[in-house]
Amino acid sequence: MGTKPVLVVHGGAWAIPDEFAERSILGVKNAVKSGFAVLEMGGSSMKAVEIAVRALEDDTVFDAGHGAVLNADGYVELDAIIMNGKTLAAGAVSCIRNISNPVTFACSVLEKTPYVMLTGTGANQFAEKLGIPQVPIEELVTDHAKAEWEQYRKYKQTVKSLFNTELVHDTVGAVAIDCEGNVACATSTGGITNKMVGRVGDTPVIGSGGYADNLVGAVSATGHGESIMKVTLARLILFHMEQGKTPEEAADSALHYMEKRVHGRGGAIVVSKTGEWTARFTTKRMAWAGIKEGMLIYGLNPGETIQEIIKPSK
Repeated sequence: MGTKPVLVVHGGAWAIPDEFAERSILGVKNAVKSGFAVLEMGGSSMKAVEIAVRALEDDTVFDAGHGAVLNADGYVELDAIIMNGKTLAAGAVSCIRNISNPVTFACSVLEKTPYVMLTGTGANQFAEKLGIPQVPIEELVTDHAKAEWEQYRKYKQTVKSLFNTELVHDTVGAVAIDCEGNVACATSTGGITNKMVGRVGDTPVIGSGGYADNLVGAVSATGHGESIMKVTLARLILFHMEQGKTPEEAADSALHYMEKRVHGRGGAIVVSKTGEWTARFTTKRMAWAGIKEGMLIYGLNPGETIQEIIKPSK
């Protein structure tokens, strides 16, 4: 085996309250272990990021799948993307309803259609055709999400001003490189509480919410969606890496540019084609975790890095 496998996950960049801190850290640690088990067994980076993001979607502390927030009409609309760095094949879904694991549905779009993105009613019809189970909204929405929706309905704030209060949930994601040197990314979200019906953020937009290219690396982004789209954050980070910057330098450069140019904050996880990786953010907190060569590294607060030695699963 030539390349040492790496997997990194994030649970969204925002002002994570203390009451969610422990669960958020536990959630990203569990997710990165689930995905890395795939890489340990010689599995692909694509399968690893899908498994990791599914774990995050299934955890109600995160705004994706179970735990998703409500739009202005009180419904859940979900977005996701997955991308293969070897072929540049990508699958994405946006504004889908009643599907608990959008990242797996995005995989189906990649594998079973000639398209990159399906949206709304047409996407849900395709899911039905594939036999992907649709779950009642009650299964996806937590009491906290309902209370948050009621609270934000009272205020006539824009999506951006809501996000920049940093009191709203955000996205989950994963990036990986496997033993064959192939990179992949996956990102999934329920969006922002009380968003306009039909609003789509950066998550399913190729080059914004995620991008993967074996020639450079892979990125999963999180933060204020409109700002991320304006600077095509994921691709911008890889552009900086193409110019010779390390993943950390590239992420910092792009995030600071986004804050200065369009006044948006966020975060990103990055892995390079050689297996270097980083997790960076400009919000108050971001739950993240990564595994490489038997070491689990994770954090929540700016500058925080905690290490644990893990035993291989095989």
